[in-house]
Amino acid sequence: MFKLYGHELSGNTYKVRLFLSLLHLDSEFIQLDMMNGEHKQPEFLKINPFGQVPVLIDGETVFQDAQAILVYLARKYGGEDWFPTDAEAMSRVVRWLSTTAGEIRQGPENARLYYVFGTHSINIERATQKSHFILQLLNDHLSQRTWLEFERPTVADIAAFPYVALAPDGHIELSQYSHVLRWIEQIKNLPGFVGMPGIEAPVTA
Repeated sequence: MFKLYGHELSGNTYKVRLFLSLLHLDSEFIQLDMMNGEHKQPEFLKINPFGQVPVLIDGETVFQDAQAILVYLARKYGGEDWFPTDAEAMSRVVRWLSTTAGEIRQGPENARLYYVFGTHSINIERATQKSHFILQLLNDHLSQRTWLEFERPTVADIAAFPYVALAPDGHIELSQYSHVLRWIEQIKNLPGFVGMPGIEAPVTA
């Protein structure tokens, strides 16, 4: 069984929990008291010197960084559909992993950190502006396709999904981005989908 260290309000932790569930892989979730700095204590720093979540342990091997963990799980347990090995296809997926760690982090993720966690070192005007920039880009992109790349979900979709779906936590309105909202609902309807605070799972009859 996998061990996943993280926090229930962390979008980066959530994307790993979500992907594990989509792959039907069992895991033990170990929640860290991040509000009191447990992720910066020596015991945790032994498994991640960066002092960040999530961390995934598979057997004796430790994996850090949400996007890197998604790639590992996809290649070892998910197969070609989730993370292709063809050079061009792989490049297209990696582009969105980079966007997740770049524009999405600088926009919706930072806006949420400001309002939910009180991280007031963040320039909220800049984060709001960047949020609308990347959401408009995503909306335009998704107007021409069903998923971020190809006609199936990949780790690109799983990586980008949480902080886009959680944008309202950062006072970022999504109603004007109809294609983004459609994409969010598609992900919620994937078999094995699980939610988190702020992202409700669909109600099933």
